[in-house]
Amino acid sequence: MNKTLTAIALIALLPAGAVLADDDDCSVPRNQWQPRDTALQVAQDNGWIVRDFEIDDGCYEIEGRDSNGREIEVKLDPATLQIVEMDYEDDDERGGANNPAPAGTVAPPQNGLFGNGALPQVQVN
Repeated sequence: MNKTLTAIALIALLPAGAVLADDDDCSVPRNQWQPRDTALQVAQDNGWIVRDFEIDDGCYEIEGRDSNGREIEVKLDPATLQIVEMDYEDDDERGGANNPAPAGTVAPPQNGLFGNGALPQVQVN
């Protein structure tokens, strides 16, 4: 009976181990890593402004802003300096991509709700 319970417990833990093993994005031996300065050069070449640079899950991790000013988090393979993962921080808050038309760059629709496209007149009583 004890052997059966032990076997069931081990089988139940296997998926959890697979999930934890998936966290290791980069598995390159340390002696094959490119220098930190070279990784920062990749960031500069891409127009990124680096706010934080660290090592996470065996990858170089860069936090900062892209050339459009969006907050980014980028993981680079330390040997090849290829992008392993890139997240836009504001995607989490808005649930979507960058606004394709920033405010003030597109005229309002002519549907009666916005009048003739002119700014509204405000009257304070």
